[in-house]
Amino acid sequence: MRRLIMLRHGQTDYNAGKRMQGQLDTQLSETGVQQAHLAADVVESLGVVKILSSDLTRAKDTADIIAQRLGLDVVVDKRLRETHLGQWQGKTHGEVDRDFAGMRASWRHNPEWAPPGGESRVEVARRARPVVEELMRDFSGWDDNAVLIVAHGGTISAVTSHLLGLSVEQYPMFSGLRNTNYSQLIARPKFTPGENATQFNAENVVDAQWYLDAWNQGLGG
Repeated sequence: MRRLIMLRHGQTDYNAGKRMQGQLDTQLSETGVQQAHLAADVVESLGVVKILSSDLTRAKDTADIIAQRLGLDVVVDKRLRETHLGQWQGKTHGEVDRDFAGMRASWRHNPEWAPPGGESRVEVARRARPVVEELMRDFSGWDDNAVLIVAHGGTISAVTSHLLGLSVEQYPMFSGLRNTNYSQLIARPKFTPGENATQFNAENVVDAQWYLDAWNQGLGG
C-alpha cells in the first residue's frame, strides 16, 4: 500500500484575523512557525520518504521545517496552491459577507461555485490531483511508505474528495482543516474479480483504489 499525507500549513496572521488568503503569498506567524515544529514531531514517526509543497511561502516554510527534521528535500509544485479566491482575496469574512451577501454559503455548499474571478473546488481538484497521479506513476519508493504534501485547506479537501471518487454533492462533507492538521489516505491496487494483485505495477497504478484513513488529524485533533 501507499500512504498519502496532506498537511495544511501553519497559522498566518490572515488565519488569525479571519481574512481570506487564497493565492496571496502570506507568511507564517510566530504561532505558525511553532506549529510547524510541533508538526515535525508528529510527522517524524509516520514513515515519510518524500515531501512536496505548494510554492506559496506559508506552505513552503512549513514543509522546510518538517523536511529539515526528516533530512529530506522539498519538491515545490505550484499546482498545489490554494484556491484562487478572486475578488475575495485580502478581505475578512465579515467584509465578504457585507459585499457579497450570501455568497460564502454558496461557496461552502456548492463545489462547482466559484467566487467572482476565482476557482471552484472542482477546478482545484482537477488542477492538483495530477500531482498525485504523477507520483503514483513515477515514484517507486512509495510502496509501504508515506509521501507528504504540504498545502492548503481548500486544496487538500478538494483533492481528498476527488481521490475518494466522491460525487460533487459530497465534497462539502469534510470539516475545515485546522492549521498543521492533515488528511491521510491509503492507496491499494484496485480489486478486480479473478485477480489478486497485491503490489502496484505499470498497469494497475493508474487505477488505484483510495481509502480515507484520517481527517483533521494532528495537533488539534
